[in-house]
Amino acid sequence: MTSRSERDRKRWQMLAEFRCSLRSFLQFSERRAEQAGLHPQQHQLLLQIAGVPDGTDTTVSYAADRMGLRHNSVVELSIRCEEAGLLMRMHDPADRRRVKLKVTPEGERVLRVLSADHERELKELLPRLVESLSLIEQARKNAAEDATAKIGEHNGIQSRPVCGILRWMEGYGCSPVLRSESG
Repeated sequence: MTSRSERDRKRWQMLAEFRCSLRSFLQFSERRAEQAGLHPQQHQLLLQIAGVPDGTDTTVSYAADRMGLRHNSVVELSIRCEEAGLLMRMHDPADRRRVKLKVTPEGERVLRVLSADHERELKELLPRLVESLSLIEQARKNAAEDATAKIGEHNGIQSRPVCGILRWMEGYGCSPVLRSESG
């Protein structure tokens, strides 16, 4: 059994690697948006509006929530996008206080190009992300097993793997290696 400080050090190394991979993708995304003539937040707004789940209103409030921004920030951002011809702002006929957003054909054209670039970059980063997630999940399971063993209860811990993310990554051709609950 390894010492707590050694486990902590390994855990921090895994989290640092995962964070580095994520940051690398975000930096790529920001550079690519700027090369396309957009502010990175304009790209994110277009993506959130174009990628809205069926049946969800594409309101300023929705976009603010998805982007983690204040309502007034998204109002200004949406105005700049509208002025650039990337989206349309329309008052909701049922409630004039609500503004709905819709990506224009020009916005869709820009998104197609950026999305293709982002998918290629994700495919390159995917092995690093999957490996990091797999190691983090295994370390979490090991820590849970260690904690359980210390108190003598071997049947109370349920795993909550990051399977949603890993299943999404498998769609890009990567097969994460996670040990089963029994293994």
